[in-house]
Amino acid sequence: MFHERPPQQYQRLPGDGVSRSVWASLLPRRRRMALRVGISASLLAADLVAIFAVGFAADVAYHAYIGDGELIPLTNSMNLQTAGFLSLIFVLTNLARGEYSIERCLSQTPHLQRRATLWLMAWAVALLVGFATKTTQDFSRVASVAFFLAGLPVTILVRAGTVAMVRRSSTSGSPSASRVHLVGYEEDVTNFYANNDVEALGLRIVGTSYLRRPEPASSGTGNAETLLAEDLDLAVSVVRFLRPDDVFVLVPWSEPADIERCIDAFLRVPAALHLRPGTMMDRFPDLQVARVGRLSGINIGRRPLSVGEILLKRAFDVTLAGIGLLLLAPLFVALAVLIKLDSPGPVFFRQRRYGFNQEAFGVFKFRSMKAAPDAPFRQASRNDERITRIGALLRRTNLDELPQLLNVIRGDMSLVGPRPHALAHDRSFERRIALYARRHNVKPGITGWAQVNGFRGETLTDAAMESRVQADLHYIDNWSLWLDITILFRTIASPRAYRNAC
Repeated sequence: MFHERPPQQYQRLPGDGVSRSVWASLLPRRRRMALRVGISASLLAADLVAIFAVGFAADVAYHAYIGDGELIPLTNSMNLQTAGFLSLIFVLTNLARGEYSIERCLSQTPHLQRRATLWLMAWAVALLVGFATKTTQDFSRVASVAFFLAGLPVTILVRAGTVAMVRRSSTSGSPSASRVHLVGYEEDVTNFYANNDVEALGLRIVGTSYLRRPEPASSGTGNAETLLAEDLDLAVSVVRFLRPDDVFVLVPWSEPADIERCIDAFLRVPAALHLRPGTMMDRFPDLQVARVGRLSGINIGRRPLSVGEILLKRAFDVTLAGIGLLLLAPLFVALAVLIKLDSPGPVFFRQRRYGFNQEAFGVFKFRSMKAAPDAPFRQASRNDERITRIGALLRRTNLDELPQLLNVIRGDMSLVGPRPHALAHDRSFERRIALYARRHNVKPGITGWAQVNGFRGETLTDAAMESRVQADLHYIDNWSLWLDITILFRTIASPRAYRNAC
């Protein structure tokens, strides 16, 4: 059985069973490919223009700054020579990663992180080459620093602008949209349309081939195989006629024999073949086939951190925490004096929390409440009568968290990660919120993605905690050193990081 999309959306041509929309979509393959190549070339050209423009602007600004007013020839501009080298690294790396494809622009993966990492890498290579060839003395340090600092935001903004334009133009009616044919049992195709906004996917679904199931009264292996063979023969004929770019088999993986026969049938046609095993996999937008030794599998979740990433993050933590303790020592002394003068009790508050792999440790904080060591645990709330005067200031400005730099040096915590909660909270929420315990797959942090997005303070409902957990899981799944640096900066500079403090 064959339909082009949901059949009620089309007016059929007399006698042929193929809709006007399908005929209209049979744009010559070469023309569509040329259009897609043109879009990719435009994305590449935007990067080249941005890098060269920033390099030239930095040169002009430098000569204006030193006051010579000289307009040097473009061929003698050292920044333009640097721009040529940087753009070569930038563009070739992006080509290798497929950054200029329409599919990459439509993906939900963060572009900012990749751009920033690539810009830093390109400059590191440029400096290394300059050092090795002893040519660094030929370059103006001021102009080069200006080029580096201005180039990062410009390349990020250019990418954001080009991605936004591609996403706006990539609708199912766009000539550049991938032409897709669906194959599956009726319930699977129905679920696909129910769970996906085809317009938002940027696809043009040119046809759907339904596979029939045998009637219960006539069920049998031979009858089922005959029906499937007939339906696949018809589906292959339709695919050859429509010439789609991609064929998606929607048969669930619980029926491996049917999937095998679909694969054998559609490997014979000149279209890319995809298996889509149901809506459960939509939870994992970046599925990849990975090999461990000689064993292949679908990777639905990365390891929290690789060995190299653990070492890099640890070195970053120890370096910054050590510098922070040295620079903040006078502030620690001043806050300790204020806490002792404000209310009786110790300067530091220490409480057991779960850390990496749910191993308990003692977290350090400046005491912000009246000392009551034997009182039962109760979460702090807004206008809590237990909070001291200096404690209110400490909590509002996040200064009460500074002693956790000691936990970072000890290895119990990281500068950035999911915030550790009291043991009673952990035990309670772990039973009620799915994947809550996954927060403990990395070290807890002094600050985190949840905190800089305003998810902090009292959690009165499960929904409030779920939002916080989702932010923590986003951090775990998307960790990078650049993300840690961004969170630390936002912890200090962003108003949202101070929201809901109590």
